[in-house]
Amino acid sequence: MTIWIEFALAMGLFLLSHRIPAALGVKGRLLALLGARGYAVVFSAVSLLLLGWLIAVAARAPFVPLWDQQLWHRWAVNLMMPAAIALAVFGIGAPNPFAFEGRATGFDPARPGIAGLTRQPLLWALALWAGAHLLPNGDLAHVLLFGPFLVLALAGMPVVERRRRRSMAEADWRRLTAQTGLVPFAALATGRWRPCGGPSPLRLAGTVLVWAGLLHLHMPVIGLSPLP
Repeated sequence: MTIWIEFALAMGLFLLSHRIPAALGVKGRLLALLGARGYAVVFSAVSLLLLGWLIAVAARAPFVPLWDQQLWHRWAVNLMMPAAIALAVFGIGAPNPFAFEGRATGFDPARPGIAGLTRQPLLWALALWAGAHLLPNGDLAHVLLFGPFLVLALAGMPVVERRRRRSMAEADWRRLTAQTGLVPFAALATGRWRPCGGPSPLRLAGTVLVWAGLLHLHMPVIGLSPLP
């Protein structure tokens, strides 16, 4: 039972670390002290440490099977993770006033960049990561690990959208979002957005490097090969 208490504690701290700073006004004070970039670095480091703790606890938890792993489950992970990594790499720090990981400065509604694909790239990346890893990990501990992240990402999208919409005039929201969409590729499918030029070579290279690094480190760090 001790391992489940530790799991609950790790999950609780992870969730609280994303809620308390904004709710108690801590985020504003830290932003003033560290700056936007410094806060992002500290917040990301704390999140990664707590996530690492969660993953380690889930690996040590008693194995309680809920469904059997199938070969296509592993293929699904390997096909979905490059998309998740690309969304995260292209989304973090990009001109995007609609997502918490983006920046408002430099956004051009006529050339929305990643926001044309989706206004919430990081949350979609989290949903893809959690949903993909939920398939081959059909035991209780990992369902309790990946399931809440999937729900958190999907439920968080409308919350972030409402907050951003309330922060600006309705006319500004409609003007800025004219060539964007929440659902990936929705603006492209409806003809409201057409990509201008190719993707950033630097971010494309970053995507490949992160993908290769995670693929290489998965076995030594997690203890399981991600390959089918």
